[in-house]
Parts: sequence; structure tokens; C-alpha cells
Amino acid sequence: MKKATIITFLCCLMGLFIFGITPAGKAVMAAAAKRDLPIYSVSKDYNVCSLSFDAAWGNEDTQTLIDILGKYHIKATFFVVGQWVDKYPESVKALSDAGHEVMNHSNTHPHMPQLSAAKMIDEIKQCDDKIEKVTGKRPFLFRPPYGDYDDKVVSTLRSQGHYTIQWDVDSLDWKELSAKEITDRVLKKVQPGSIILFHNAAKNTPAALPGIIEGLIQKGYKFAPISELIYRDNFTIDHTGKQIPNPKE
Repeated sequence: MKKATIITFLCCLMGLFIFGITPAGKAVMAAAAKRDLPIYSVSKDYNVCSLSFDAAWGNEDTQTLIDILGKYHIKATFFVVGQWVDKYPESVKALSDAGHEVMNHSNTHPHMPQLSAAKMIDEIKQCDDKIEKVTGKRPFLFRPPYGDYDDKVVSTLRSQGHYTIQWDVDSLDWKELSAKEITDRVLKKVQPGSIILFHNAAKNTPAALPGIIEGLIQKGYKFAPISELIYRDNFTIDHTGKQIPNPKE
């Protein structure tokens, strides 16, 4: 028994030596520490959040969402697929005319990590071009389809001048939860600097949205489009994906 204990102890020491002291071990730890993350949320010291909507398929409720947001004077961020722009340019223009941000969600909604860097850039550029043609504004925020990304996706998007945006509050509206379930879920999870994910053409989002907005207003929240929520430079992103401003020198 004592012999087994001694052997285990020696193995642990060897592990510490290999991974904590040797160059190979330090390289492994450094690689883990340098993972390139998108922005999931933003560090804020007051109650503010962003409402975001992904538009890839249907279009039956876009105007309803515009009307609801307009009632509360809220500007949101819509991530749209280039093929959706092709089908519904009038809705893209309506979103922009109402003051909402129309940002990039790829051109064909692929799993981005499966693409080469050149193909990723092509996806981004095609969608940017389509949005700019309709709105006159070129996107600089990107949300990966399916929330699927890796270091290469984030770094490639950065090379194209785009911030990669995820979310820290998922409404799960695409699962056709009831309006009450969506509302309760969101109100329970929102924190200062949260980015909330919804989808257009989700069955119960229009019914849930007024209650969510009113509930957040009662909690003292203000609303900002994502471009106004995030920091554009001089920031770090922690291991949870929270964007944190660097201390002023």
C-alpha cells in the first residue's frame, strides 16, 4: 500500500515538472490561456443590455418586432443572413429606417469553422455588400451561425474589421417555449452588460417581448444596440467571454 502511494506521488511530481516547468508544458498552458473568444457580454457598472435578433429563415413577424421595439423607443441589433437580404430587402430597409442595426450573420449560414479563411472572408464580404447596398451602412459586427466558432473564425473576422458577437442570455425562443417561459427565462438571467439572443420568425417572441422589456425597465435597465454596448478598443476578454475595458494609464 505504501509502495503504491509513493509511486503515485512520484508520478504527480513528474507531471508537475513536465507541464509546469518545461517549455512544452508552458507552451500548453500559454496556448490554453490565449484562446480567442468572441464577445458574450460587456462589463458595465450600470443596468444596460442589448436586444439582438438573428434573421435567417422566415419573415412573418419582422414588422411586428419593429412595431413593438418602436413603442418602447428601443434600438436593437439584427444579425441577418445574406440570403435573407436577397429574399426580404424591404424588411432589411425597414429595420434600418427604424434605427435598428443590421449586422452580418454570414451569407449562406454555414458552420464557419468548417471553412477555409478565404471562404470565411467571402461569406462575410458577400453579406456585408448586400446589407450595405440596401441600408447604405456597412456592417462591422458578426454573429456566427449556430453560435459555432473557433480561434480561426474570431481572428479571421478581426482581420476584416469585424467584432465577433455571441450572447450570454439565450431566450431559447426557437424551441417554441411559451411566451411566459421565454419571459421568465430572460428576466432571470439578464445582468448589466448582457447581450440577449432572440430570433425573428420564432413562434412566441412577439408575445414575450413586451413583458421582457417592461420587466427590465422595472429593474432599471436601459437598452443600447450592441455597437454602443461594446468597447471598440483598449479592452480584454476574460475566460467567460466578457469584454472588460483596460484600466486607464
